[in-house]
Amino acid sequence: MAHLISERGSKNFFLRNMVAFPLVWLMIVPIVIADLFLEFYHRIAFPILGIPLVKRSSYIRISDREKLPYLTWLERFACAYCGYVNGWLHYASVIGGRTESYFCAIAHLEKKGYVPSEHERSFMKYGDEAALKRRYARHERESESE
Repeated sequence: MAHLISERGSKNFFLRNMVAFPLVWLMIVPIVIADLFLEFYHRIAFPILGIPLVKRSSYIRISDREKLPYLTWLERFACAYCGYVNGWLHYASVIGGRTESYFCAIAHLEKKGYVPSEHERSFMKYGDEAALKRRYARHERESESE
């Protein structure tokens, strides 16, 4: 934010923002549509599969920054937008991670440059067939006991 304040009066700042502004804000359309589909999937499929639901409010925050007195109304609105979009992306990633953990708990092959996701740390090592079969057998036993 400090870099924004120091550049506000510059012509370059204005031009960059005029070009980027519509691109940034247009992203709300696919995010909201994806949010609706993801929530539909999450609320219906997770209980069927016995996967714990993800608490949405733990990831998406849109109203805390509006209390900062030094932000303009536009900055507050932009902060709410970023809080929603970035929070939703994190929320969606957790839902995707739980889905992947349920269906395919195999870590990707470790290669230079690949950054594994947080949920992948609990996955079976690539190529460890015995560990994967043990995991699925344990999963089946847990499902039958419910």
